Amino acid sequence: MHNPKSLDTLVGLFVIIGIGALFFIGMKVSNLASYSNNDGYTITARFENSGGLKVRSPVSVAGVRIGRVTAIDFDNENYESVVQMQIEPQYNTLPDDSSASIFTAGLLGEQYIGLQTGASDEFLTHNSEIEITQSAIVLEEIIGQFLFSEKEN
Repeated sequence: MHNPKSLDTLVGLFVIIGIGALFFIGMKVSNLASYSNNDGYTITARFENSGGLKVRSPVSVAGVRIGRVTAIDFDNENYESVVQMQIEPQYNTLPDDSSASIFTAGLLGEQYIGLQTGASDEFLTHNSEIEITQSAIVLEEIIGQFLFSEKEN
């Protein structure tokens, strides 16, 4: 037979490993697992609707994370969402005619910004603004439009 103290120790170890795994998963889902550095450069983009985009959401090009969203503000004059992004310093050759779109990734519906590179010889620099943007697709709006069009037919 097993010693009851060794069984208690194994159960305790199992519980500690389980709590550690849940903590790790929670950090990954909330985008808090990566260390934030202030190196790199900041760019902005304006969207009609930023959907469920959050601060610390990823910014990617061709599926590679190159930065994070650092701020989301509202422009009272143009009624647009203004999104600031911190781009890592090694990605300093993004053409200045690149475009930004808000996409949804995964089953949890996490939103991120995807950049599509342009063909310009000039590059985005600190405090540059991306002119060509595509807002988030809001599922409720699409369902409402579909139901409205079905009702008319």
